[in-house]
Amino acid sequence: MKHEFGETVPGIDFGVFNERAVRAAAGILFGIGFFAWSLALLTENYGPLRAFGALFMLDMFVRLFFNAKYSPSMFLGSLIVRPQRPEWVDANPKKIAWYLGFGFVSVSCFTMGWLALTGPIPLVLCGVCISLLFLESSFGICVGCELARRFSKQPPRLCPGDVCNYTPVKN
Repeated sequence: MKHEFGETVPGIDFGVFNERAVRAAAGILFGIGFFAWSLALLTENYGPLRAFGALFMLDMFVRLFFNAKYSPSMFLGSLIVRPQRPEWVDANPKKIAWYLGFGFVSVSCFTMGWLALTGPIPLVLCGVCISLLFLESSFGICVGCELARRFSKQPPRLCPGDVCNYTPVKN
């Protein structure tokens, strides 16, 4: 069965992504982004941050409008986690998360590129993007996925760490 968004996996009748590859890709982008953001913050050299913004925008654009397996970070992330058992998650919440990232990076690139702003505005915008990448890569918290869980007409069917179905024991 062919899905409009996500990978097709035997036994699952909707599009999915390997959460391990998604987290690895987020970690790769986080590492590059945090380095570029830190340089801008400490040295006021926004060149690397602009370059990261362009890379991040391209990466999200490819994920959303072509195929996630062709995005540079997803390709590298998939290679890195290839020996690990995949953890399949619903693709639609990831789409929301990636649109959120694409929106933030579009505004960030607009402010740093076309408006040529430096200082707190682009640093805060890029800081939000980088923080979301950190949450995804380090803790497996996907903000777009949480938004989908709370507000989507179709709740996610497979969530990272099974948070869709798991209720922690109260102490």
